[in-house]
Amino acid sequence: MKNEEKEFYPDYLAEILLIVFIALEVTIVLALVYPQGIGRQINFSTPYRPLPEWYFLWLYQIVRYFPGRWAFVGTILLPVTAVLILIFIPYIDRGKRGRLKAILAGLILLLSFLIFTLLPALNP
Repeated sequence: MKNEEKEFYPDYLAEILLIVFIALEVTIVLALVYPQGIGRQINFSTPYRPLPEWYFLWLYQIVRYFPGRWAFVGTILLPVTAVLILIFIPYIDRGKRGRLKAILAGLILLLSFLIFTLLPALNP
């Protein structure tokens, strides 16, 4: 039996293209046999109520507590303060009882995130 080496073109390329076309055809057949539903139906008689994804829900909830002239506090001041606290946690961790202060700052941020995320889910 002769041990000859295969060349990429045309030997391996033909095998790769055959597998790609088989996989593509199987995918198309499965998509046609088991079509995906379009999701929930839209009721046009109810007013539109936009809600952000869960990871932005806390920001959306904070803005609801600061309407009108106080919108700056809910949209700029509190989120920037939260980010600055996260940035400065390594510096808060230094010194006497620094670890306790850093853990407390992290827990306050985590609890406020959880409260403002779960509040709209409990009280729409």
